[in-house]
Amino acid sequence: MSTHPLLPVAALGRRALLCGAACAALAGCAGYGPGRAVAAAPAPTGTPLATVADVPVGGGIILAAQDVVLTQPEAGTIRAFSATCTHQGCVVADVTDGTIHCTCHGSSFALDGTVTGGPAPTPLPERAVTVTDGAITLA
Repeated sequence: MSTHPLLPVAALGRRALLCGAACAALAGCAGYGPGRAVAAAPAPTGTPLATVADVPVGGGIILAAQDVVLTQPEAGTIRAFSATCTHQGCVVADVTDGTIHCTCHGSSFALDGTVTGGPAPTPLPERAVTVTDGAITLA
């Protein structure tokens, strides 16, 4: 059985040392999922968001610039949530098949904001909205 002593830093070649430093720096930037979009500051009260017709029944839309997800679980019922995932602050990516998805780390949420999968520890925070003549506005 042979043992290999650790080489002192002085014994490493300059290229090996630079390569190791570069690899360590890149590893610090690594993550999984397509990019980490950081959420915008929440839009202020009174901000017009969309119309009821813009939000599919049984689905939803993401308004990342306003940090809002709008859902319409059933016809005429509009719900609003923060678009910031409760896991690590990424913006949720899409609403498909009745589920809100955060692709940064795989969290998913129901149309009522509750966690359905992934590492997110808590539901998406609800945002108050009003609907007047089909227009949805932050309350």
